[in-house]
Amino acid sequence: MRGIVALFRLRFMVNLQYKAAALANVFTQLFFGFVMVMVYEAFFNSTSVAMPMTFEQTVTYIWLGQGLLALIPWSGDREVQAMIRKGDVAYELVRPVNLYWFWYSRLLALRIAPMILRSIPLFLVASQLIPEELRVKPPVDLEHFLVFLLTMVGAVFLGGALSNLITISTLFTIGDGMDRFFPALVIFFSGLVVPLSFFPDWSQPIFRYLPFSGLMDTPYKLYMGIYPLDTVPFALLHQLFWTALLVVLGQWMMRKADKRIVVQGG
Repeated sequence: MRGIVALFRLRFMVNLQYKAAALANVFTQLFFGFVMVMVYEAFFNSTSVAMPMTFEQTVTYIWLGQGLLALIPWSGDREVQAMIRKGDVAYELVRPVNLYWFWYSRLLALRIAPMILRSIPLFLVASQLIPEELRVKPPVDLEHFLVFLLTMVGAVFLGGALSNLITISTLFTIGDGMDRFFPALVIFFSGLVVPLSFFPDWSQPIFRYLPFSGLMDTPYKLYMGIYPLDTVPFALLHQLFWTALLVVLGQWMMRKADKRIVVQGG
């Protein structure tokens, strides 16, 4: 365990060095955030039908999604996947550590460090430097903000488990099918482009029970007070259940791969 923690700290510090790349991503996410806000503004102005979220809530939802975009698990660990394809994964397989947790810790650092670099300047701009009606709004109260932070911790661990499945799947395939398929799945079911509240009523239970809602939709709705505080136990249990299930599945896949893997290249 000490080695896993040390690896996380090392990868975290390494990823904090990419400040220029983070700044470029801030400008990109600000651009896409503005585009999405303007699209929804036109949508709200062109209809008289009651919406499941107010325009203010939708704007806040969009900016939270852009600010915390780095936490979305739409890919595996590119370095590890490259090692698998080149055959260098042989060096990973002989490490005296649990390889699943070794890769998992890398992924957590890969998600958290860029998020810190990007979110602070983006939220500064989105809360202070743009027209007031287009700004991200503060949480409804301190209690909802604290449970938002708690569920975002759960979202980080859940996202790490999902990303690790993509990385491990590379051990079974030569191509990058999961890297092509998984981003669309995450984007659609997490609410990154369209908040899940805007989908039909019959689909709401499906979305809520799938693991993807725990990545952003549930924490963001707690932040805005759409979900009351009595839903917090369900939200945390939902994240914990799916994280544990995906970790067990990932470790089973690692054991299967370890018995049948053939190293190519070298």
